[in-house]
Amino acid sequence: MSGGTTWATAGFELFGQHVVWIDLVGNIGALATVMLAIRRTIWTWPVQLFASSLLFAASISAHVTGNALKQALFAALAVYGWWKWSRGMRAERTLPVRPGTIAERVTLISVMIAGTGVVALAFHLVNQNLFEISWNPLPDAYIFVGSAVATFAQGRALIDFWWIWVLVDLVGVPLAFGAGLVVSGVVYGVFLVLVAVGFVTWTREYRSRTAVPVEKVVSA
Repeated sequence: MSGGTTWATAGFELFGQHVVWIDLVGNIGALATVMLAIRRTIWTWPVQLFASSLLFAASISAHVTGNALKQALFAALAVYGWWKWSRGMRAERTLPVRPGTIAERVTLISVMIAGTGVVALAFHLVNQNLFEISWNPLPDAYIFVGSAVATFAQGRALIDFWWIWVLVDLVGVPLAFGAGLVVSGVVYGVFLVLVAVGFVTWTREYRSRTAVPVEKVVSA
């Protein structure tokens, strides 16, 4: 390709913004992943693996290290989630979802807070002593750790993972636009809508599965 354009930066102009192809296709895959997760289908995980690979390349090209590391971690967690959901579906026709226990919620929040601090410090030290790994260590670390926690909770079929994604998206939207990844920024916004749909859908499924039949209540 000419003019310094590579496969990782190739794209087209839209409303004065350069849209990168791999960012576009990767984010379409990411949106598909969320919609598949709402339906609790095992295809959630191979699609996530594909999308993460493309978004990893886009993030490396845009020098958004935190997001790149997040995508690499997504690939590993996709394998974990695939395994967990496969096991969960062996005994039942659909994936049994549930809210997290108090202990699980405290653990997830604690890991998110502590992990963000540790990773942000690591990014800062690398910036100061080796090379610029992140242009904004704290939000990069927050997105990296928060995304890992959310995906881990998703793999365990915890309804709470939807709300963790809300917290991640609130930072991810402005960070993506600031890095020039316009498509990613727009998709993060769409994610917020899909997250609300996913939470309602999973909660309704959990309540219908655990509801006490009326006839049992009457007989009791």
